[in-house]
Amino acid sequence: MLKIDNDKKLNVLITRPTKKAQALSSLLEEQNIACVNQPLFDYQPLACSQTSASLLVNCDIIIFISIAAVEFAHKSFAANQWRYQHIVAVGNATKTALHQLGINNVLSPNQENSEGLLTLAVLNKNLRNKSITIVRGDGGREYLAKHLKESGAMVNYLESYQRIWRTFTKNISKQWFKQQINCIVVTSNALLEKLVQLTIGQSNIQPLTSHWRSQCLWVVASQRIADKAKLLGLERVIISDGASEQAILKKLLENN
Repeated sequence: MLKIDNDKKLNVLITRPTKKAQALSSLLEEQNIACVNQPLFDYQPLACSQTSASLLVNCDIIIFISIAAVEFAHKSFAANQWRYQHIVAVGNATKTALHQLGINNVLSPNQENSEGLLTLAVLNKNLRNKSITIVRGDGGREYLAKHLKESGAMVNYLESYQRIWRTFTKNISKQWFKQQINCIVVTSNALLEKLVQLTIGQSNIQPLTSHWRSQCLWVVASQRIADKAKLLGLERVIISDGASEQAILKKLLENN
């Protein structure tokens, strides 16, 4: 019979892209928190140089939502050719990626998510007729764009890369269960939906379904993801103060 000890200390599944996963797992290991790294997708370039040039020149504000967004935008259209009034990063790691390209006048919020971005003075005002480019992958940040448009901004997406979702066997849920996973970190709605599909959606074994739905702790990076998780039937959902490694670590330490 399938059985897991949910009173034991956390054993965390990290499904972020490889670099982010490794950064978080290193912090967790320093705190003796067990974890398993299993990225769900890889990146590949998407935008052509002509598209990138048209959206990275002569705009008022450029917002980068990840390290990958920075790296793939630069590969497509070199950073020394970008022209803007303000440049914004979703968090410190993305800011560092821009610094490494010689861009130092970067704004970023303390809370590393869309809600945090909207607290920045440059984005938290009337943006009438301001042109803003959000550099992302293939999808995401609709909440951010919606609020910027409501403030009068003309918003464009530059999709500099796309996610290539990895293929998993139908028994991946059982495999994670056998690894004693009792906590999952989720930093986007796309990851949440994929994880629910892999855990609950592919299992017809009641103890498995019950574990992921009712017993596993889901640590999510924003209220929006938490709301989605509840709609999908997850019961043990807690919110970290953004998607940074330190914010996630803090929340895990509080619940270990």
